[in-house]
Order: sequence, then structure tokens, then C-alpha cells
Amino acid sequence: MLHEIHIQNYAVIDNLTVEFQPGLNVLSGETGSGKSILVDALGLALGGRASPDVLRTGTERATVTAVFTVTSGSAEHATTGPPGAAGAPASRGSTPRGGMPWAAWLDEYGLAGRDEAEIILRREIQVGGKSRLLVNDQPVTLAAVKDLARILLEVHGQNEHAALFGRDAQLDLLDQFAGTEGSLENVARLFVKRRELQREMESLSQNEQERLRTVDLLQFQAQELDRARLQPGEDTRLDEERRILANLERIRTAAATAFSRLYEEEGSACASLAEVARALEELRRYDARVESYIDPLTGARATIEDLAFFLRDYLGKLEANPHRLEEVEDRLALIERLKRKYGKTIEEMLVFRDQSRHQLANLEHADERREQLSHELAQASAEYQSAAQALSEQRRFAARKMERSVREELGQLGMEKTRFEITFRSAPSAAGGRTENWKPETGSARALNAREGGPKGLDEIELLISPNPGEELRPLERIASGGELSRLMLALKTVLGKARLGGGRHRDRTARWVPTFVFDEVDAGIGGRVAESVGQRLNRLARDAQVLCVTHLPQIACFGDHHFYVEKTQRAGRTVTAVTYLANHNDRAQELARMLSGSQITDAVLKHAATMLKQAAARNE
Repeated sequence: MLHEIHIQNYAVIDNLTVEFQPGLNVLSGETGSGKSILVDALGLALGGRASPDVLRTGTERATVTAVFTVTSGSAEHATTGPPGAAGAPASRGSTPRGGMPWAAWLDEYGLAGRDEAEIILRREIQVGGKSRLLVNDQPVTLAAVKDLARILLEVHGQNEHAALFGRDAQLDLLDQFAGTEGSLENVARLFVKRRELQREMESLSQNEQERLRTVDLLQFQAQELDRARLQPGEDTRLDEERRILANLERIRTAAATAFSRLYEEEGSACASLAEVARALEELRRYDARVESYIDPLTGARATIEDLAFFLRDYLGKLEANPHRLEEVEDRLALIERLKRKYGKTIEEMLVFRDQSRHQLANLEHADERREQLSHELAQASAEYQSAAQALSEQRRFAARKMERSVREELGQLGMEKTRFEITFRSAPSAAGGRTENWKPETGSARALNAREGGPKGLDEIELLISPNPGEELRPLERIASGGELSRLMLALKTVLGKARLGGGRHRDRTARWVPTFVFDEVDAGIGGRVAESVGQRLNRLARDAQVLCVTHLPQIACFGDHHFYVEKTQRAGRTVTAVTYLANHNDRAQELARMLSGSQITDAVLKHAATMLKQAAARNE
């Protein structure tokens, strides 16, 4: 469960720590007070998109830390005490390593070995846009944290309704419920393999005239590069040789002068150092302090003599050869011309030559390669169809189970008579399932997917719903009521979250892991009795899971086990968001009264709010 979130310098939050508990945690407050900012910050810690725009004005770095723990014991979630107070459930505990839902993740990324009953995620964003992610104080990649986030919690945000209208999003939902990740990866891999073979086959099937032209061109290119007899690094060596040949007289004069001063002329460096060495040997007989300088002097003499002998030999090899200079310049000109056609370096040109030879061989033996490709493509297509069909059957089996689960959830949300079905748009499979008589237009993207499949397999699905008896099943985008859509989203997210998080079954004698659900303004478009049924469902869900719910409706808030009030305040001339835990019945009643009537809270409204709390508590028993 999510035990704690700590936020620094994020939007209108300067420094805020909120401790959550098992059960239903409700967050309420005026519009714009910062409730959804808390959810956004949590998403950031779990791998959400980072932007320097979220930094609080005048700060250099924003930090969000989320702490997930197991809950000790087997105590029920419903309590009334504040976090950390007597009577509140302990939020930290120890458990054997095997019971942790994140144990395999820690092993995979090499982070095992710490107190694994607790996992700490931290996200830091700097003013320049740079960010980093840490898990248990060790840096990790964004992809790794996103994998971990799928283990820890399920989030339903404010703007997901429209996204659910898309067919791809609906298929992704079903795949998440069915747990088809491994099958999907295999199908996508086989699809790419088949597509590459198809493209090669298409290139071989071009008309004969164009094939012959291409063969001639490739032959000319390969032969031209072969005749050049290029060697890696040859241009660098030739350029250096040209520089020497073009400046031969200057080089000879400089080398001769240096050799003469070092060795040949009277009073040369070598002769002078020899005299110095003899003088020091004489001096050493009388004063031992010069001893330490004799060996370095000997070394210097040897180095200078080596240089002198090198210059002597170097001068002996220097000879004017105008023809060689011409040869070097012609060779460099050829290399430069080839570079303009085939690559910026000799290495790139050699790679181009090898690729041309390979392509030429394929074209010259097109018939043999075409026959080989035909067999490979047939095998790849069969492998893809087999894997895609298995995936389709896996989806169809899961779809029937998902339909039943969603209908059960909708029944608990006041939509007992709602029909919900998942319709497949593909050929009927051996596993059965409903299939529409759907004929795609020839040449369209969907037609291709229906005939040959795509990276996600053979299926296209559509979620259909009939909220009222006697009405036909319709696509989600044709649902008139926003309240019905909100309840469907709650049902789908609950079903998906239970399937994905395992229903909170990770437990032992001393501790248990509680999955976390986050609902950000799930009350959009509902009210009255519908809102009450949503609140009851969230509370029932919270008996097996931790639920965080941002809401504006008192009919939902009254069912909370823990209530947090979010507000904006002024501090030192700056706006900050503060969160207050409503620890007792009177504080909660006051907030419910505000949610009922606004700023004008009368005794009658306050009494009604208190009654709502008592009735909600009675229904939860």
C-alpha cells in the first residue's frame, strides 16, 4: 500500500507530507485547491512525464517521494484515528521476502538486499529539465520504474473517458486484463519478421528491365571501387607523405641544421655535454654533492645522441622525387572523387562496396532467392498466424470473464440491468465468442489487419453497452449519460486493477500487501443515489485494497475511512497547498456540510452531514 508521499517545490506545493492508511482515503476541497496535483505528483514518482514547468516559482529542484509498504497483521481497514495515532492500523511491518509483490522486480534490476518490506521511489526534476529516478536510493531507468508502477497501483485519471472510445485503447484494456504481454511480444516479433520478408520479396518482384538496370549500376560501382584498391587509412598516410614531399627543401634544411648543432659542428651539444660530464667526474672526487646530477646528465647525453643519429639517418633517406609527388596527388584526387560518390571515408566506401556486392548477388540470383524467400515467407506467415490465433483465443476466453466481472461491478453501482459485451471483429475462432458480420473496405488499413493481421494480432474489438432494458447494445461513444460512462469507467478500472494487482492476496501470518487504487474525480457526471452507490462500491473495494479517491461529492466522501481536506493558503505572500487530516467526526461533518451547501453552513446542513456519516458507517458494518 501507499504509506506516504512527500512533495517539495512542486507547482503550488512547497513542502508537504501526507500519510495514507489502508481502506478508503478521501481527498476533498474547493475546486483548484490542489487535490489533483497530489495525484499528478504521485504519477511523477511512478515514471510519469517530467517537465521543468512543474517547479515552484523561484526554486531550482522539485522532489516527489512515494513510500510503499506492507501492512502488519491482519487488522481490518476501517479505523477512525489519525495516521500514527493510537488505534490506527500500523503501517509498517516485516515480511518474508517471498511475500513481497516487488521481490521479483528487485531481483531483476539488481536492487535486492535491503528491507524489502518497504520500497521508496523518488523523482527529482531540475530547473533545466533534467530529472532522475531512484528506487531505494539507487538510480533506475524510466522503463524500470514504469514496470514497478504496474505492480504497485492502478490509476484512473480525469481525462480517460475519451481515450476509452478508441479501439486500440479498448484492445489494450482487454490485453491488460488477460495478461497477454508475453504473447503480444511474440506476435509483434513474428509480424516484423514476416513484414521484412514481404518487403524483400516485393523488391525482387520488380520488372525485369529495372532489375537489369540495377544490376549494371551495381556492377559498375563495385568494379570502380575494386579497381581503386582502397586501403583503410590510406588517405591519411598519403596526405602526410604529400606534405613532406611538397616541403622537402625546408625539411632538409631544418634537419641538417639540427644535426649540425647537436653533433657535427665544433662546440656541438654532444661535445659540450661530454666536457661537462668530464668536469663533473673531476668535481665528484672532491665534493659528493654533485653525485645526484651525474646520472640525469648521462641520460640527457644519450637522448641527444639518439636524436642526432635519427636526424643523420633521416637526412640520408630524404631525396627529391617530383614523380612521386605527382603520383601521391593523383591518388588523393581519385580518393576524393570516390568519396563524393560513395562515402565520407574510405571505411564507408568499403562498406558500400560490400553492400553493393551483396545486393548484386541477390539480384543476379533473383530466381533462386525468390524461391527461398517464398518458403521462408510461408513459414513466417504460418508461425505468425499460429501465434496470433492463440493470442486471439486467449483474448476471447478473457473477454467472457471480463464481461461477467464488469457486469457484477456495474450491478454494485446501481446498473443491475446493464448489458455489457466485448465484440470481436475478426474470423470466428475455435474458442467461440461473438463476432460481428463485418466486412472492411478493400485496401484500407483495417482490411489489411483483418486479412493478414498486425503487430497486435488478428483482432479488433469494440466495447458495447446497453444501460437500459430494451435498448440495443451501442458503442461507448454513443452513451448519452456521462454518469453511466463514469460508472462504467469505475467498473472497468476496478476489474482491471484486481486482475493486474492480484487482488491483494500477497500475505503471510505477520504481514500482507494491499494493492492501491487511485481514482481522480471518479464522480464526474453523477450525483444523488448514483453517487451514493459509487461511494458504497469504493468502500467495499477498500476492504481488500487501499483506495485513494479525489471527490467533490459528499455522497462519496461520507463513506471514507480516512478523510483529508486540501486547501490553498497564503504564507509569506505565496500561495501554498496544505492538506489537513480530519481526525474526528465533527471535522468530517463540517467538511461534508461545506460540500453540501458551500460557504453558508447552517445547523440543518451540519445535522444532515452528521446523519450521512452515521448512515454510511451503518452500511459499512
